[in-house]
Parts: sequence; structure tokens; C-alpha cells
Amino acid sequence: MSTSDRLAVLRAATADLQPPFAVVDLDAFDANADALVARAAPGTAIRLASKSVRCRPLTARALDRPGFAGILALTLPEALWLAGEHDDVVVGYPSVDTDAIAALAADPALAARVTLMVDSVESLDVVEHAVGRSPAAPVKVCLDLDAALELLGGRVHLGPLRSPVRTPAQAVALARAVLDRPWLRLDGLMAYEGQVAGVGDVVANPLRQATVRAMQRASSRELARRRAEVVAAVSVLAPLRFVNGGGTGSVEATSAEPAVTEVAAGSGLYAPALFDSYRRFRARPAAYFVQPVVRRPSSRVATALGGGWIASGPPGADRQPTIAWPPGLRYNPREGAGEAQTPLLGAPAPGLRLGDRIWFRHAKAGELCERVNTLHLVSGDQVVGEAPTYRGEGKAFL
Repeated sequence: MSTSDRLAVLRAATADLQPPFAVVDLDAFDANADALVARAAPGTAIRLASKSVRCRPLTARALDRPGFAGILALTLPEALWLAGEHDDVVVGYPSVDTDAIAALAADPALAARVTLMVDSVESLDVVEHAVGRSPAAPVKVCLDLDAALELLGGRVHLGPLRSPVRTPAQAVALARAVLDRPWLRLDGLMAYEGQVAGVGDVVANPLRQATVRAMQRASSRELARRRAEVVAAVSVLAPLRFVNGGGTGSVEATSAEPAVTEVAAGSGLYAPALFDSYRRFRARPAAYFVQPVVRRPSSRVATALGGGWIASGPPGADRQPTIAWPPGLRYNPREGAGEAQTPLLGAPAPGLRLGDRIWFRHAKAGELCERVNTLHLVSGDQVVGEAPTYRGEGKAFL
């Protein structure tokens, strides 16, 4: 079924709902989950990036499928919350929340389920300050390896500005610092190559497209070599339970590395608009939000309520929601998608009336859930239930 045909089914199924509301197409969600597993090398697990889902029932739905194992959380408070139901939660970023760190170390059950991220001796000092040198349970930690491509002696940095740890020697030094603290346990290693996993390689400008693809090929080669060297060097000191890398956009390349045991992914489940620009895979749009037309300032303009659910990252047109239906609508360039209203132009606009629905897709994945309390779940041609978002459960972690 084409995307437009599926949208017609979703529109009919949700016709009785009052907008604004958000919809998750469970058929597309499940197909996307299966596709992520199929893209991974045999034996390589998918660790679910919870920030890209932000809905506990849908997190559980994905993790119930073979091929998924464990969660990559965004913050430690989120990880502690999720660890009430899940037994393997890695915090993707270093934490300085000393109250949460102390709570982790004080509870042996939580300490067995949650792994902290560290990228410096200072990170270790924060943990020590929070828990002392004799916590109730050892604290598990994961080393964060910077995965960016650096050129010209480091003067050009292509990729996220993450960890100060890049070389085998730096990783070994940090691993030794962990092992010197008997109340810590070295659990794993992570390296996120955002310049490959998070950058689409289908670009309108041919020169830019060629540049992006060349950069990604070079980065994948360099990181595969360096990541293997780091894993080998650190493993001499202590075994690593897991080596995590990549994201939705790099599942095939990252999972092909022998040193990698798991790939983090989550955005591919909802398939937001930013993931339309990848040639290596095509996910099915699974998440939408719907706003009503509330104004007709002229015969050529239909104005929707709200709609300015802008994605994080560098400001630009690609961070605005994509108009999924009716096709042919476009933003007013002087207003764009707005907090209170979104004037829409284009061929369908004159035919829209008050109360008609506009279907949007968020540019990114889990950020949609910060705007709604509930996701309406559609399977086949029916609404089959609702699932609370983190916000709907009264949680706002970041």
C-alpha cells in the first residue's frame, strides 16, 4: 500500500477524534522494527534509543521483538524510571545529577540494571563525589569514544562534538582510571558516528551529495579501524560486555564491524521526515500529528492551529514539520510553522474549510511526544488503543 493510500486509511480511522492529536500507525511501526533487525548483521542486537520513542508501551512493544535487546536512555533519571521494567539500560550521556547517581548506587537492583556513561576522569570524580568509595553496590560505567572524522591534524572535525577520548591510548588511560576505583565496573564502550548515522545522503545539490557520501565512506573506514583498535586495547585490561555504535542511518555499516556487538536505533521506528533522505533504506512513516484549520484569512490561505513543532538541531527548513496531507500545501515563507498558527498556501488551500484536518510529520522522532499526552494507535483500519507519552505520564526528563 502506498503512503498516500495508507494515509487515507488513517484519516478514516481517526475521523471521530478531535484535533489536535497524534497518531502512530502500528503496522508501519512493526514493519520498521522488523526492517531494523533485518538490516543488522546476524548476531548484532538493536539497543533501543528511548529518546526516539518516549512512550513506554511502544518501547516495550519494540523490545518484545527478537533482535532488540536493551535500552539506550538519554538521562539517568529516565534510566532509573525505565529500569523498573527493563533490566539493561545504558545512559547515553554523562550525568552530573548527583542525587540520581546516589540513588543508583544505593539500590543494588538498579545498579545491576543501569550503566552510566563516562568520557573523562572528571566524570568519574562526579560519580565518586555522589556515592563515596563504598556504595551499596558497584556502579557500572561505559566509555564514550569520540567517533567523528578529523582531518588536517584535528583542525577539521566532521561529526558530533562528543567525547574527548579518541585514541586507544586515551581509552586505555580512562579504563585504567575506572579499574583503579574498585567501586566501579567497566561494562562497555560506545561510539556514535552521527555524521554517518544521522546525516542523509540523498541531497538535491549534486556536489553536496557527492561530498556527503565521500565523507561518510571515509569516516566509516577510519572509525572501523580506530574502534577495533580501541576495543582490542581496552579488552586487554578487562572484558567488555558490549560495544555499541551507530544509529538508524548506519545499521548496516556499523553492525558489519567485528568489534561491534550492538547498534543503537530508535528513530527508524517512527520514521520522521529527516529520514526520508537516506538511500540505504526506506522506512514507512509511522507517526503523525494532526491540526485543524481554524482560519481563512483570504481565499488563497488556510490557517491551521499551531503546528510549529520545530525539531532540534541547526535552524533550517528541514527542521520544520513536513506537511503529509493534503499534498501540495506549503508554508508561508514569512511565517513558517508557528506556535499559535500556521498559514498554508498551495493548490489545496482554497478548498479547505474550518475544521478540516492537516496531517504533519515531525522532522525528528521522539520530540513529537513532548507535545502530546497520548498517542492514538491505529492497526489495520481501526484505532485500537491509546498509549501515554512520557509527558502524559507526568515525566519531562530533558
